[in-house]
Amino acid sequence: MKVGVLALQGDVPEHRSAFEHLLGPGSVVLVRDRDGLAAVSALSIPGGESTTLSNLLDEAALRGPLTARIGAGLPVLATCAGLILLSRQLDPVPGGRDPTPIPMLDITVRRNDHGRQRESFEANVTVDGLSGPPFPGIFIRAPRILHVQGSTTAFARRGEEVVGVRSGPLWGLSFHPELSGDPRIHEQFLKETLGWDQAR
Repeated sequence: MKVGVLALQGDVPEHRSAFEHLLGPGSVVLVRDRDGLAAVSALSIPGGESTTLSNLLDEAALRGPLTARIGAGLPVLATCAGLILLSRQLDPVPGGRDPTPIPMLDITVRRNDHGRQRESFEANVTVDGLSGPPFPGIFIRAPRILHVQGSTTAFARRGEEVVGVRSGPLWGLSFHPELSGDPRIHEQFLKETLGWDQAR
């Protein structure tokens, strides 16, 4: 089984490390083109800068192939900027230039709604189905999920605020599990979308 990390911009090494910790060396493909995308059974779209990532998708001619593979059922773990890219509706940011989304998650998101870089924070997150203590959510210029509807459902929360959603094999998080040093969300993603079993 090969898992991909979209390697155009953002927290690529951190996602790669999280998956390799679970699956072993050589299990992760850094996806930069169509061939890389075709080689994977699941994909992570990492945190970074959403407008830059959207532009780089077009430069790499990956928007169409990625849209097609997601539409065909490719499991995706999208964090922060990745969540923004997969949102059906973006609430405009005053003075900002919003990216062009691949509208797969039926949610409305506002970018950078938790403040600037210096206002980043860590907070406990409760995740449906995750055993053990609350997950250490790291929020860096985090988007805010304003509305969840249709087939998309909430599955992670910081208090009453929704910080994680999913629709079938598509998972979107407003925080950065790849920076936490806690592999449980990556592990849960592999188990629930690919049927991976660490004991095998």
